[in-house]
Amino acid sequence: MHDTKERLSLLWIFALLNYLYADVLALWDIVGSLNVADAPHPHLPPWALAGSAVLMEIPIAMIVASRLLPFRANRLANIIAGAFLTLVNGLLTYVPPLFGARTPALPEYLFFATIETVCTLVIIRQAWIWSEVKPAFSSDRIVRQPEAGVAPQRSQRPTI
Repeated sequence: MHDTKERLSLLWIFALLNYLYADVLALWDIVGSLNVADAPHPHLPPWALAGSAVLMEIPIAMIVASRLLPFRANRLANIIAGAFLTLVNGLLTYVPPLFGARTPALPEYLFFATIETVCTLVIIRQAWIWSEVKPAFSSDRIVRQPEAGVAPQRSQRPTI
């Protein structure tokens, strides 16, 4: 896999799957910690649900955008989306425990958040070092075709 577009798209798929599975574990932790008989079911406010939807839509959109956008827009979109999700993930995962707040499924969530953060940092790096320069030669095998007038060149050694 030498195509940067393909590599970035694959990294976004990997990040998305980690985001989703971490959220599923956190949800099970929240649901499992409730005493259903005594406590009301947890409800997130609409703004939190909308924010979560936007945060999940970014990697979903970047899977397709990484394949379809032209070079300059692709590079910029990957850098911005990767930086934004790295920042949000870091603020929501690593900062609350510093102030004594407990996030759902803390050990598992920190594990996934670390993988997600490393992945988005790799995305940023890949996009940052991505160059539009094409290689001067092709790695494809060149097959000589005598009927097309392409003949192998003879070695030109100096005669002594």
